[in-house]
Amino acid sequence: MYPRLVFDHGTICIENARMLEIPDARYDERSGTLRAYGMSYPGVLKYLEESEIAHDDEVRQYEAMPALYANMPLRDYQQDAVDSWQRAGMRGCVVLPTGSGKTVVGMHAVCRAAVPALVLVPTIDLLHQWAEFLRGNLRVRGYERDYADGDNGGASGDGNGSGGTVEVGRLGGGYDDIRAVTVSTYDSAYARAAELGNRFGLLVFDEVHHLPAPGYRLVAEQCIAPFRLGLTATLEREDGLHSEIPRLAGGVVYTRGSGELAAKRHLAKYDVQRIRVRLTDAEQAEYARCRSEFLKELRGLGMRTESMYNLKRLILISNRSKGARNALLARNRANEIAFNAAAKTAELERILAENCGRAPARGLGASGEAAGARRKTIIFTQNNKMARSISDRFLIPIITHKTAKAERREVLDGFRDGRYVAVVTSRVLDEGVDVPDAELGVIVSGTGSGREMVQRLGRLLRPKRDGARARLVEIISEETREVGSSARRTAALRRNAAGRTTGGRAPGQRRQRGAGDG
Repeated sequence: MYPRLVFDHGTICIENARMLEIPDARYDERSGTLRAYGMSYPGVLKYLEESEIAHDDEVRQYEAMPALYANMPLRDYQQDAVDSWQRAGMRGCVVLPTGSGKTVVGMHAVCRAAVPALVLVPTIDLLHQWAEFLRGNLRVRGYERDYADGDNGGASGDGNGSGGTVEVGRLGGGYDDIRAVTVSTYDSAYARAAELGNRFGLLVFDEVHHLPAPGYRLVAEQCIAPFRLGLTATLEREDGLHSEIPRLAGGVVYTRGSGELAAKRHLAKYDVQRIRVRLTDAEQAEYARCRSEFLKELRGLGMRTESMYNLKRLILISNRSKGARNALLARNRANEIAFNAAAKTAELERILAENCGRAPARGLGASGEAAGARRKTIIFTQNNKMARSISDRFLIPIITHKTAKAERREVLDGFRDGRYVAVVTSRVLDEGVDVPDAELGVIVSGTGSGREMVQRLGRLLRPKRDGARARLVEIISEETREVGSSARRTAALRRNAAGRTTGGRAPGQRRQRGAGDG
């Protein structure tokens, strides 16, 4: 009997393997077979074929996939990105700035691969955005004439809709509709990967930096898809797990920086400004006391530096160590003082008065009363407390993770059509939400994450009708750790502008040169 390959709960089960040794496969005593993760399927097949070992393959359970084309052309750099991905064996990551059209790249990849595709996204908002975008722009070949004539009703598109439209499935947010092209949240795909892992030949990972997280990575490991595309504005993760992305999705096959795309007018040109403010004497004294207490407790636990690794250790042992709890409380209090400094509020008031067209105390909501510049402004904070304080003081609409869906939509629609000239948010608008165009961003507080900085800048980079430059302002407290955090963010932004990444590259893939490279 020939070796027989079947899909079993996220693994490839190789029956009748006898004495075979197959790369990535291990003997399973429970079933008496060899097993490998679903993602090893292409390698297992390649080994059997190159070794001329006859076998039965019953793994794939693909739905019928019509020949598709995208009803939207590619820009030059998007074309280069899709071509580079295809040359790399349709496996790898494309790194492009926010606002540069990564969704368009993903759609064309679906057409190139010509196999059932599962698009994974981190949020419900993105689930619906992707599904509606794909349904609106994917077409079945053979119906080009109908669409050219404006007639898209009355004919069937291989069961995918009428007149060549493509019905796109959704998984998550109350939907459970699996089709040849399906969009799913990472959470829903994680829950169903062992079941659905053999039904798709292409995985598109939007915001692929989420993929290495424990749990989510199982989606990549349990799916057999030989073709994989990762999309992101930056691969960097503070925990260093971006080193896992090449194994799960492939290395970086194409990257372009915001500097180059802005120079070619695909994105708005931009300026970044750093404004330093001083704590009051009372704030400075309290900040110093909390930092001293934190460092004392940290060293008392045998930890010399405030590294990410040591912070994780503190959190893990805080439930049984009073010293660890005290250290975390002192650190959090120090950060709160730096984030919420009184001088920051005063500086923000000045910026809003100059850019939002009225005295802030009168509110920034209604249109028609402005007496000067009205630059659409997004205010970013690290936590909800500061966001609420700013919202209350300046009468600015607020969006946090607790904001109801209907309210969030109303605020964003109002920002889009000019009813609101400013919006304040914590971190919920950093990614995963379709944010209307803005001209000015103000970072009142944030982490040292380069990815956070790149994403916040990306909210401003849609080209402006009048060719105006976007502007991102950081307000940081002097003589606090915010100075170092800002320096790390700025360094990451420079790498991103030049098209440099911290993630791994596909074997043999040379970095695409971008603006700002020496």
